[in-house]
Amino acid sequence: MKYRFVYLLPLLVFVLHGQEKKELSVQKVLKLMGTRFEITVVAPNEEIGYINIDEAVSEIRRIERMISSWDNDSETSRINENAGVQPVKVSPELFELIVRAKKISELTDGAFDISYAALDGLWQFDGSMENFPTNSEIQAALSKVNYRNIVLNEEKQTVFLRKNGMRIGFGAIGKGYAADKAKELLVTKGVRGGIVNAAGDLTTWGTKATGEKWMVGITDPLDKKKVFSWLPVVESSVATSGNYEKYILYQGERYSHIIDPRTGYPSKGVNSVSIFAKQAELCDALATAVFIMGRDSGIHLINQLDGVEIVLVDSDNKIHKSSGIILDIN
Repeated sequence: MKYRFVYLLPLLVFVLHGQEKKELSVQKVLKLMGTRFEITVVAPNEEIGYINIDEAVSEIRRIERMISSWDNDSETSRINENAGVQPVKVSPELFELIVRAKKISELTDGAFDISYAALDGLWQFDGSMENFPTNSEIQAALSKVNYRNIVLNEEKQTVFLRKNGMRIGFGAIGKGYAADKAKELLVTKGVRGGIVNAAGDLTTWGTKATGEKWMVGITDPLDKKKVFSWLPVVESSVATSGNYEKYILYQGERYSHIIDPRTGYPSKGVNSVSIFAKQAELCDALATAVFIMGRDSGIHLINQLDGVEIVLVDSDNKIHKSSGIILDIN
C-alpha cells in the first residue's frame, strides 16, 4: 500500500492541475466623471469579471456624487454655495481629501490649488475663444483663488471658503482618487489583478491573466496616436498631464488648457508630464503641479520625494526624467 500511494500521488496532482481553470482579462469602457474610464480585471470567467467591474463603477459614481461641482446636491456644491457665508459640515472622506489637497498645495507653492475653480469660464479651449480675457478680468477672478482661504475645522469636520465667489473643484485630483478607491474596493473583493484607467490617470495591481506586468505607454506630445516609450507599472499608478489634446494657438504661441492658479494664465514650456507613484491621487495632483511649475522646478521637487518618479517632455520635445526611470525609447 505504501508504494501504491507514492506512485498515485503524482497522478492525482496532474489530474487536479488539469482541472484548473485559466483566468482571463475582462474589460469595460465607460464614460464616468465626464471622461473615459477603462476598467480591466482578472477573473475566472466573464460573468464574475463584469460583476466586479460594475461594483467598481458604482464606487466611482459614488465619489462623483460627492466631489462634483456640477451636481447641485453634492457636498462640494454646498461648500461653494456657502463661500463667504458659513462653514459646511462634510463627510470625513471629503474632509480628508481636502486636507491632502491643501498639503499638496503647500508642497508645490500653490501650483496645485483646488480653489482654481474660480477661474473657470475665463478660458475656452473648444475653439470658440477669439480673444484672451483682459488682465482686469483675470485679476478679479484670481482674487478668489488661494488654498490658504480654505478653512478646515477638524473637530467639527467643516469646510469654509473665506471669500464670496470662491469655488473649489477636484478636476486635477478627482479622477486619480476615484481610480484609487475603485482599486481598493476590487482588492477587498478578492480580485487578484486589474487596472483602472481614468483618461490616462491609472492604477494597477497584480498582473495580467498571462502573468505579465501591466505596461503603460508614454504618449508622443506631437502625435497622441504614437507612444515613444513603454514602462511597466507594478502595484503602482501613473498620471499624465499634456497639452496635446486641449490648447489654444494665440498670436503664434501655443497655450495649454492647464491654468496656473497663481497667475490665472495658461501654462507654457512643457508638453507633457507623467508621474509615477503608489497612489493615483498623488500622481494626478503632481502631474498638474509639475506641468505648471515647469521643467527645472518640477523635476527638482520630484527628486526630493520618496517613491515618486517623473518623465517630462519640454516644449522643445526633449525628454527629461528622474533617476529611477529607465526609458525604452521607440
